[in-house]
Amino acid sequence: MKILVIGKGGREHALAYACKRSALCDELICAPGNPGMAKIGECVDVKDNDVDGLVTLAKERNVDLTIVGPEATLALGVVDAFKKEGLKIFGPDKKATQVESSKDFAKKIMAKYNIPTAAYKTFYDLDSAWTYVQEQGAPIVIKEDGLKAGKGVTVASTLEQAKEALNIAFAIENNSVVIEECLFGFEFSLICLVHNETVVPLEVAQDHKCVFDGDKGPNTGGMGSYSPVKKITSEIIDEAMNEIMKPMASAMVKEGVPFTGFLYGGLMLTEKGIKTIEFNARFGDPEAEVILPRLESDFVQAILDLMDNKPVELKWTDKVSHGVVLASTNYPASSTKGSLITGVDDVDGLVFHMGTKMTDEGLVTDGGRVLMVVTLEDDLQTAFDHTYKELEKIQCKDLFHRNDIGKKDM
Repeated sequence: MKILVIGKGGREHALAYACKRSALCDELICAPGNPGMAKIGECVDVKDNDVDGLVTLAKERNVDLTIVGPEATLALGVVDAFKKEGLKIFGPDKKATQVESSKDFAKKIMAKYNIPTAAYKTFYDLDSAWTYVQEQGAPIVIKEDGLKAGKGVTVASTLEQAKEALNIAFAIENNSVVIEECLFGFEFSLICLVHNETVVPLEVAQDHKCVFDGDKGPNTGGMGSYSPVKKITSEIIDEAMNEIMKPMASAMVKEGVPFTGFLYGGLMLTEKGIKTIEFNARFGDPEAEVILPRLESDFVQAILDLMDNKPVELKWTDKVSHGVVLASTNYPASSTKGSLITGVDDVDGLVFHMGTKMTDEGLVTDGGRVLMVVTLEDDLQTAFDHTYKELEKIQCKDLFHRNDIGKKDM
């Protein structure tokens, strides 16, 4: 089979890695891809926001299956465009992608179908939003409604922080915000392969959103993750599936927006049970980089079987995967481009490229999150030690990382 992976980040590198391991994959094409993906497939210079160009590429190259990585590409309607041309593609259409592209859309479905989540209200102007925040008090969560690349969320511990977040949000024309109660507990990510009402869980992972050690600082796209998560037992996973993931897939069918693709549940284990923090319409990043290396089943076969309404049973290694993101200095406020990176080829483990570029001088930074180093070991502590040892081999004057990824589960 010819397989096309759309995207250029770490998640897409992990998807390409999983496809390349499939016995069904004869040819792997990445659009536009990155220097890491170029080592395992052919990178074609078609941007992931060029829907017409992607359709043309798939038709000209006779692609058998396309897998979409980025949420922004899904929100542009790439799945709709591919289906119109009779091309097989795995991902939600534009309407179903609203589960991520509009937080208000997702919240309304959760409220209607009694899917556990934080209490909320949606606001379209600064004055009424600020009045509500003052009434509720802090801590409180401010979420900008649209796609924000894993950012756009402020957990405000004071009213002053909440006011600042609202000012930033409503400085954007036609923006709206979802304001939620602040939940407390243990976060985890449960991502499922979904086709209509068929929901197949993948192994759980835990992302670390805050930029600094100890979960301090602003939210990011994710600074590291690990899988599995000891604190999330099979009983907890069953509860999450039965009360959140399966009901959401079923609700979307009932609402006339059936979902096909990777349905991401950002969940929290609270004193009052499991609550939904958010849904995403694609694989998590950096969760993909630690979940997919643990998959022993054929990834492509699983997707094809799911789309053909055949049974899907997944097999996983017992090993623990642990990954740490190397990010640009001053991320998430800003990123760096053109800073030389050395030592990547010396790493004993997997290195997923998130924001890199190959130049005549060598590999350089080209984004906020730049690389992710992942190791697999028999237990989390060993994997933790191994990952941080390998990180030291990568040299770049403009990169930093958290030092505590996975500590809270040890």
